[in-house]
Amino acid sequence: MKANPVTETKTQVSDASAADFIAKVEPMARRDDARTLLALFERVTGAEARMWGDSIVGFGEYRTTYASGRNVHWMRSGFSPRKAKISLYLMGGYCDEGAGEKRAAALARLGKHKTGASCLYINQLADIDLCVLERMIADDWAAMQRIYPD
Repeated sequence: MKANPVTETKTQVSDASAADFIAKVEPMARRDDARTLLALFERVTGAEARMWGDSIVGFGEYRTTYASGRNVHWMRSGFSPRKAKISLYLMGGYCDEGAGEKRAAALARLGKHKTGASCLYINQLADIDLCVLERMIADDWAAMQRIYPD
């Protein structure tokens, strides 16, 4: 099968306001968690929040080409306050083996969560240790800055 090197990810960055999106998140407890995450990501990354698609709050961006030839434009880190769970996108542990090992050790201390390839899923912030999450975001951000310098 021939790869198409000009394809982009379906979810693209937009000019929509992350604060406006979060102000509409329901229920209120999920909105409060989203506001806390917004402040945490902004403080740790130093980056401005931007919307990716309709429901992902992202920070920074990078471009890469997979071994398949597919070009990808994606956020360096971010979150989405979805109805079922909060999704956290921590790309550094996915893109870098060393960062992935560091993440695995932190996950053991984080609290109640589930994981996917590059996602961390939590029910609510009360279920986790926010200090551990803050360190994970910082380590992840540093890995992405190292792998994909600005």
